[in-house]
Amino acid sequence: MAEPWWKTGVVYQIYPRSFLDTDGDGMGDLAGITQRLDYLSDLGVDAIWLSPVFTSPQKDMGYDVADYCDIDPLFGDLADMDRLIAEAHARDIKVLLDWVPNHTSDQHPWFVESRSSRDNPKADWYWWRDATREDPPNNWEANFVGGPAWTFDDTRQQVYLHNFLPEQPDLNWRNPEVVAAMHDTLRFWLDRGVDGFRIDVIHLLGKPELLPNQPGADDPIGRVNFFDFDDTHEILRGVRALVDGYDGDRTTVGEVFLLSTKLVAKYYGNNDELHLAFNFPPLFAPWDADVWRKRIGRVIDEMPADAWPTWVLSNHDQPRHRTRYGNHEGRARSAAVLLLTQRGTPFLYAGEELGLEDAVVAPEDMVDPGGRDGCRAPIPWGQADDNTMLDLYRAILRARKNSPALQAGDFAWIDSAPGTLVYERTRGDDHRVVAINFTDEPKPVLLPEGEWRCEVTTAGDFTGQLTPNEAVILR
Repeated sequence: MAEPWWKTGVVYQIYPRSFLDTDGDGMGDLAGITQRLDYLSDLGVDAIWLSPVFTSPQKDMGYDVADYCDIDPLFGDLADMDRLIAEAHARDIKVLLDWVPNHTSDQHPWFVESRSSRDNPKADWYWWRDATREDPPNNWEANFVGGPAWTFDDTRQQVYLHNFLPEQPDLNWRNPEVVAAMHDTLRFWLDRGVDGFRIDVIHLLGKPELLPNQPGADDPIGRVNFFDFDDTHEILRGVRALVDGYDGDRTTVGEVFLLSTKLVAKYYGNNDELHLAFNFPPLFAPWDADVWRKRIGRVIDEMPADAWPTWVLSNHDQPRHRTRYGNHEGRARSAAVLLLTQRGTPFLYAGEELGLEDAVVAPEDMVDPGGRDGCRAPIPWGQADDNTMLDLYRAILRARKNSPALQAGDFAWIDSAPGTLVYERTRGDDHRVVAINFTDEPKPVLLPEGEWRCEVTTAGDFTGQLTPNEAVILR
């Protein structure tokens, strides 16, 4: 049987504000994405994921949604989105939207009504408690701004929960009316033809009714892993059933920001929760063969056999991997091979294929509340002319598209020299060997028996020995 596209394909993340501006207002827009679809088709990606483009006051760059069923004028309108979806599908490119179900904007009509009194029809759509900000109901802290994750509202004379900015109140998913309303927002976009959703901070949705104190709140890792409540899994099963009710292999990929592969694995459920879940520990892995062997090994050992992994090196929330790897050309080139040859679905972040590092943004010019302006800077499209990094990505993606082994094959380690990783991907009669040198010294490669020829190399002609920081794909 043919695998679903979300297993064999490559997803390209677009941060719309920074992608391409076509109307001269200094902000990227949907028309700019549509204009670049031929470029993306030529690059060889199979799907695009758009960071939020819904109506928003932009306090958190669109992750504060005021209307889930309309487009913010910054980016265009519903007709522009319909055109983008149609043009992408004409090029056999899928479209994923960024769905933000944990919280809305405080300007969303739901919250405006909820805060208006204690007995209105939406009074229980958010988390309200009798308390003060100085003496909050629990010790949870808000992301970005710090301090209690509670803000006092003068009208209701109560505090409301916001795990992020005060302008981003958390929805109460224990209320069936909230579940129904949010399911309707999914149907709205699925009916318009989108192919699925990247789901923001999915692990935060299922909060226990008593909202217990967080143990070890001064430990950042413990703080993240604390928000791993069983209540979330029933919510996910409902979302999965809804999405699976549509044809065309619609999909969900969840942002499960738990820095433990074993914990992330739970969010696949029994093939009845997320289709895909982001596994973020590789985002924090240095350019080191031993570390990467452990990271890959964790996925092999801790993911259930029927749970399809994801791989990501850069995104809109973290420094670009070229910056993290010391702005080293050879490492950045080999990282492309590493990312695109793993067993699982790779996610590229717009600009990776151009070899971009984080932009240097003066403090007075920063607009993002989380200080992520460097990785969210506008794409300098002039770099796409005669760009050897772009040529490399095209070559790797072409090799992947022509290889069932690289798309969905089995993975097996091959013994290799210190400072290198060598592995084989196999599906039926198709075999590929990938060899990566993480060091600044030449390294030998011991290949399985047979005649192997080089399909892709990051550093000139492969002669049977890896040059410093070289990676190769052999067939």
